[in-house]
Amino acid sequence: MSLSTETSESDAPALSELALAGGELDADGLAAWRCLLRGHATVTRALEAELIIEHGLSLAGYDVLMRLAEAPGRQLRMTELAHAVLLSRSGVTRLIDRLERAGFVSRCRVREDGRGVAASLTERGLAQLRAASRTHQAGVSRYFVNRLDHSDLVDLRRIGVRLAAQSVPLELPVSG
Repeated sequence: MSLSTETSESDAPALSELALAGGELDADGLAAWRCLLRGHATVTRALEAELIIEHGLSLAGYDVLMRLAEAPGRQLRMTELAHAVLLSRSGVTRLIDRLERAGFVSRCRVREDGRGVAASLTERGLAQLRAASRTHQAGVSRYFVNRLDHSDLVDLRRIGVRLAAQSVPLELPVSG
């Protein structure tokens, strides 16, 4: 069974000649990858648009607030937070800067070593998260859950767990 993509028949030679030139992917593998990326982008764009319009909060900002709310003491080291939300350390620092200016998070020293910096969810941030959660959960239902049947959701969860279990570097290596 061959997976289809949104490419036309006239694109097929370009697809096979260019995209598959490395030889490690077959057409079905590449089509599945492209469909995953397109589906992810479609859903996340819709979720982010709703969060920004209704709450002035990006999807990444929502993710940070959620991770902090779930953490012990509503606080995480910046490095742990970056790992949890799949951002670089500098990316999470810039995001925390914006969230701190909005009053949703604060920075504090880590008590155990005094050198590390942690982000902490403020009461204002928790209130923002509660309001945004209703929008986010409705969007996840509308754009994702309601478009799939139960077996699709079970399969996607199984596949997601398998993919997330891989050991891959989250930071780009420093060239020297």
